[in-house]
Amino acid sequence: MIKSVRSLPFLVCLSLTACAGLGVEPWQRDQFAREDMALDSEKLDLTLDDHIYFSKEGTSGGRALAGGGCGCN
Repeated sequence: MIKSVRSLPFLVCLSLTACAGLGVEPWQRDQFAREDMALDSEKLDLTLDDHIYFSKEGTSGGRALAGGGCGCN
């Protein structure tokens, strides 16, 4: 019992500092702003993914528009 009481402040401090390193530092932000880091940087891959999605789902305009498909999900 006494050991668990002594270790409680240590565990509280450890849990508070566990997430201290999360986030992007200012000097790392230029890496995420590069054009090749964009989610849609490869236009051919994006077109092929859209074609496969629309073929399987039976929808059109799936990225920007709602609706389409048979509604049997």
